[in-house]
Amino acid sequence: MTAQLIDGRKIAARLCEDVAAELHAAVTDGVPVALATISAGADSASQAYLRRIDRTAAVLGVSRQHKTLAGSATAADVVAAVRELNKDSAVSGILVLRPLPRGVDEATVFAALDPRKDVEAVHPENAGMLALGAPRYIPSTAAAVFHVLDSWLDATGQDPARFYRRARIVVVGRSNNVGKPAVSLAFAKQAAVTSVDEWASVDNQLGAYTRRADVLIVAAGVPELIRAEHVRAGAVVIDVGINVIESTPRIVGDVALDEIVDRARAVTPVPGGVGPVTDIWLMRNTVLAARNLRLAAERESRAS
Repeated sequence: MTAQLIDGRKIAARLCEDVAAELHAAVTDGVPVALATISAGADSASQAYLRRIDRTAAVLGVSRQHKTLAGSATAADVVAAVRELNKDSAVSGILVLRPLPRGVDEATVFAALDPRKDVEAVHPENAGMLALGAPRYIPSTAAAVFHVLDSWLDATGQDPARFYRRARIVVVGRSNNVGKPAVSLAFAKQAAVTSVDEWASVDNQLGAYTRRADVLIVAAGVPELIRAEHVRAGAVVIDVGINVIESTPRIVGDVALDEIVDRARAVTPVPGGVGPVTDIWLMRNTVLAARNLRLAAERESRAS
């Protein structure tokens, strides 16, 4: 068996057409659409992501602005930047890039976001709505994972509802922006779901979980964590990892692709898998946020 490489760029191109139409409709209706990002320090992976965001925004014509904070920024500094963007009526979506500087509590920063501008659904209100199965926004990477998987199911002639009800999905990684939302989305698909993180590998237990997976979603942020011995023959492997190897330099995923390509049924490569779809979905959320802000302003106007 040689795994099918799922072409994320092709899937992203089709999604881009849909989002371009949504953006055009918003602009035609006079709804301003703009994405603002905040970063602190010079983490190489977050800087690579920022460059991708800029390219995607330019292709679609989404307005952009960015705030760069020092690596020594405090929680108060980051929160102040967030609140400034909350007040900016030209900004419809805000994304805080990670990692944040040491000592800056993510939860404090996320709670400062305007929930309507929180396009990654990390504010407690949005995260709660997602967990309850009624999301305001679906975090872009987790959304991309299932959009890629749904697209592959469609391309291979499989019934998604039947597939998910029979599937065992294992999610490796428990981040607030990918791992946890992916679990919630898998629950919404009626799949059997297991959550585990890279610490299971310390006691050599990781494979005991991952080898059970029909669908293995890996978002641990550990270069090539998943090896051949971690993958059940015939599994579908979705690699979310984007790890910059400075010594080369090159970008690798959380999956050792060369090792699993003869075991998996299908796999997303890095780069060129989930990432391109993530970038487009972020723009979709930004357009949706612009619509939400306009509706909220209209309600407030009528109430006054």
